[in-house]
Amino acid sequence: MAFVAPVTIQRVTGDDTTELPDLLAIEEPLEIRLGFGPATDRQQRTVSVTMRTPGDATGRHDEELATGFLFTEGIIQQPADVLSCRHCVEDAQKAGNVIRVELHPDVAVDWAQLERNTFTTSSCGLCGKTSIEAAMAQTTGPLTSDFTVAPELIHALPERVRGAQTAFAHTGGIHAAALFDATGRILLVREDIGRHNALDKLIGAAFWQGWLPLSQHGVFLSGRIGVELVQKSWRAGIPLLIAVGAPSSLAVKMAHEARIILAGFVRNGRYNLY
Repeated sequence: MAFVAPVTIQRVTGDDTTELPDLLAIEEPLEIRLGFGPATDRQQRTVSVTMRTPGDATGRHDEELATGFLFTEGIIQQPADVLSCRHCVEDAQKAGNVIRVELHPDVAVDWAQLERNTFTTSSCGLCGKTSIEAAMAQTTGPLTSDFTVAPELIHALPERVRGAQTAFAHTGGIHAAALFDATGRILLVREDIGRHNALDKLIGAAFWQGWLPLSQHGVFLSGRIGVELVQKSWRAGIPLLIAVGAPSSLAVKMAHEARIILAGFVRNGRYNLY
């Protein structure tokens, strides 16, 4: 399994200690590079380095992570914007941990905006009014979806998603993002050590399926709802976010601007709407 690493642990129960085999979620860096510019003058530039769980052995989840990130940052809009997306192999020490996305020559990158977004996200998180205005600039305005889900289906989602969390079942230490429809059917599940990466993978998978915007879908998150997750969901057109944890104050503020419904603390037959 490409997402786990075997270890030996000391299990302490009361006064007894037992040596046992165990599995940990893999955490490794992924460097995302862009190839861009006219055909006669192609250039390369690193746009992000994130700590992620590699996922499947084919590397497809890394492709989804990279394209989901680029979509939510407003760099790409459709599959035709991407000529290719593959792991770099020239540096053996970074094998499998560098991915290059070749953009169509017609795709223009706003480097100044991208650098501002990357800086605020990695250093101190998105902040206040500026982040909401930046998110709105990357969307077509508040969502207008009429998507709804019956309460009994919301109550059932945690157990349904848990049954599809392969990596969590082996490690107990990994986040999930799951896409569902109005009947509560789980369409996609992606897992990662980082909750934002799990959502980027999910959005990237939907990007390649041609499903965006996801105006008739909801997303279930295995942790809390931070503002960055709301921003990514807004960009992808997701009208409903459901989570087992709580949202932050700024997440709620941005969700109100976006007209995204947040449901938190979904557990034990109850949830809170924000």
